[in-house]
Amino acid sequence: MKGICPICEKETELEVTSTSELLTVRGEEISVPVELFKCTDCGENFENPVAECGPVELAYREYRKRRCLLQPEEIKEFRIRFGLTQYELGKLLGFGGATISRYENGALQDDAHDKALRFSMNLNNLIQLLQQNPVAMLESKRSELLKRLREEEECLNLQSQIERLGAYEADIRSGYKNFDYSKFINAVLLFCKQGQFTTCLNKLLFYADFLHFKTYAVSLTGLRYAHMPHGPAIDKYLAFLNFLLERNFVEVEEVIFDRGSGERFSSKVKVDLDVFDESELRCLLHVNAILGNKSATDVSNYSHEETAYKETKNGKLISYTLAESLSLEL
Repeated sequence: MKGICPICEKETELEVTSTSELLTVRGEEISVPVELFKCTDCGENFENPVAECGPVELAYREYRKRRCLLQPEEIKEFRIRFGLTQYELGKLLGFGGATISRYENGALQDDAHDKALRFSMNLNNLIQLLQQNPVAMLESKRSELLKRLREEEECLNLQSQIERLGAYEADIRSGYKNFDYSKFINAVLLFCKQGQFTTCLNKLLFYADFLHFKTYAVSLTGLRYAHMPHGPAIDKYLAFLNFLLERNFVEVEEVIFDRGSGERFSSKVKVDLDVFDESELRCLLHVNAILGNKSATDVSNYSHEETAYKETKNGKLISYTLAESLSLEL
């Protein structure tokens, strides 16, 4: 390749070579790779002037990795996520005004500052810092950020609760799959796009999981299902449905009929189909096309004819081994 040699200042053919350089960072020796150019005219070697990372930066990154310190981009991503300026974050942590800027630009932080930064990355801790340092930013911005943080913390707590509810062993009762939070949420959003009653939603999820197991020997969401009076339903389904409502994934309306009423769920969030692989998406769309427009009574009666339902006692979990006799085919 051709280039300008900074030694002889001539445009000449350059040879690329790789070597390593031993640097000492806070008393610790670190070897880093270095790309060198050799000028074929004067024979001198020089470092790549446009390299993304120089030897010192590479050594610092390796040192942070060994010591489990935050990398510059992690600090910046956290700060930007919550709309904090470098000055505001520094003020919250009791750092100097330019400290955060230096760390984001590659300066090596000490252990105490790294611990303080990591402490602030916990939502509850960041809330405490904002409460303890009211002068770190304008009051209007602080109030708005506190509101957002509390909402996010509540969402995380709810997610943790539902994940604990699904923290069972991946065995035949879950279709040999661990509960998949993301696939569960997006399967519900897909089925509820045009609105679904509670009974129908439970059946659609059941058929999607059991059909996927029947075809591919593993369930789709990892949900467990129980024999309930109106047909198969998610085990402890009320907790799962309440979670969907509290997290605002869906909204519910009561629909009055001649002989009673029912709750119809509708999606409030756009479904993310990218969480599903090709086989999962085919299965979901197939089930939705066949059963998605049926009435709650029709879907319930349809599910009552399944061997998986008939051979399971009321209130008991339905084994995925019974998926073999499922009436649907993919």
